[in-house]
Amino acid sequence: MLLRELREVLDDAGLRGSFLVRDLRSGAEIGFETDTPWPLASLVKVPLAVATLTRVHRGELDGATALEVQPGRVTTPGPTGLSRFRHPARIALDDLLYLSTSISDNTASDALFALTPPAEVTRIVRELGVEGIVVRHLIAELAETPAERFGAADVHLAHSLAIGAGTAGRGHRIPQLDVTRANTGSARACADLLQALWTPSKIAAEVADRVRELLRHHVFRQRLAPDFSSDATVWAGKTGTLLTLRHEAGVVEHADGGLFAVVALTESRVPAAHQPAAEAAMAHVARRLRDHLRAG
Repeated sequence: MLLRELREVLDDAGLRGSFLVRDLRSGAEIGFETDTPWPLASLVKVPLAVATLTRVHRGELDGATALEVQPGRVTTPGPTGLSRFRHPARIALDDLLYLSTSISDNTASDALFALTPPAEVTRIVRELGVEGIVVRHLIAELAETPAERFGAADVHLAHSLAIGAGTAGRGHRIPQLDVTRANTGSARACADLLQALWTPSKIAAEVADRVRELLRHHVFRQRLAPDFSSDATVWAGKTGTLLTLRHEAGVVEHADGGLFAVVALTESRVPAAHQPAAEAAMAHVARRLRDHLRAG
């Protein structure tokens, strides 16, 4: 009954999606469409951080190494950090991790991918015990969609194209939205990665601690964070947004010791870039699931 009601909330907001909330203390979970694969958009920056820091931990990379990064020179709305720089910059690997994960800087992410390519990120994450996440391409490809070919006044046309170009098998004419070509993962795979970061796992403790810190400082807090942030809770998460996709995955840490992984992967059928009602609906559904699980 609850799951049907929450699906209706999403539908009323023009969304469909996969949601999973897991109690990281007991292992109990609740959700729907939890094993459906989705293009991850910027959520892929979390496994990228895990793989990069694992290589630092193993001595294969040095976090203090300064790398010269070319400017992104992006002028369209959305991208942040180095992606909007106009001149080259030298930045330490550790600081690129902050820019990539906490600021969601695409140019910083691709500087990290130059050190640890997509296939290697997939391999390392699997080696660490997390299945179901496949990394296939650089972040730069996320900025090569129809949205970049339209002016700001016509961006709804790109969203209309994205809405109408999918197939029943989750293929898509836009490669970044095609689950056979994009970076992909399911709600369950994302929750598994979060669990490995917040509870003992094959991920080295210092690696997990650093990634948790980066996620606690994520600057985009308009989606799930409003319903999970308070004086008695801490929200640590990462958003992902691309055309019709609106995602977030994170962990809510309660002062009483409660610990819940929350994953929301959605797509919209509304041709608009800004959809505050959809963001609010996602947070409402995620919180209702967490409340249900927490109540036992």
